[in-house]
Amino acid sequence: MNWQNIGRYYVVVMMEAIENAAFISLGRASGFAGLFIFTLMVGLSFDPPVATRVGGLLGIGVWLILMLYGWRATSRPYKRTEAWMILPKDLRPPAVVAQRMIGRALHDTAFWFARRVAIVSGFLLVSSVVLNFH
Repeated sequence: MNWQNIGRYYVVVMMEAIENAAFISLGRASGFAGLFIFTLMVGLSFDPPVATRVGGLLGIGVWLILMLYGWRATSRPYKRTEAWMILPKDLRPPAVVAQRMIGRALHDTAFWFARRVAIVSGFLLVSSVVLNFH
């Protein structure tokens, strides 16, 4: 039996679990922010240009928060992250590499969500301008 390949397999499984935990953590936060913005836009739906402008501007705020979180993710203590708490104990990396692995996963995931929020916010702001001309 080749123990070196088993070790590589375990690292791949561990990294996948870390990425999934980061995605769940940031996805939940982004989803609640999106739900708030959507609910506010429905409340303002009597004036579509205002609703789309407010949605776009709040989306830019969420984008900014995600970018700041991504930039700070590599230096934030890994044991204080939601991703660490989500990870099963048997798939948690050793402390020597945990900071780098979890920080990097949170960094990449925050930027992934930030890109999508920026696209939706841009669409809402363009929609607001178009609706103002109607």
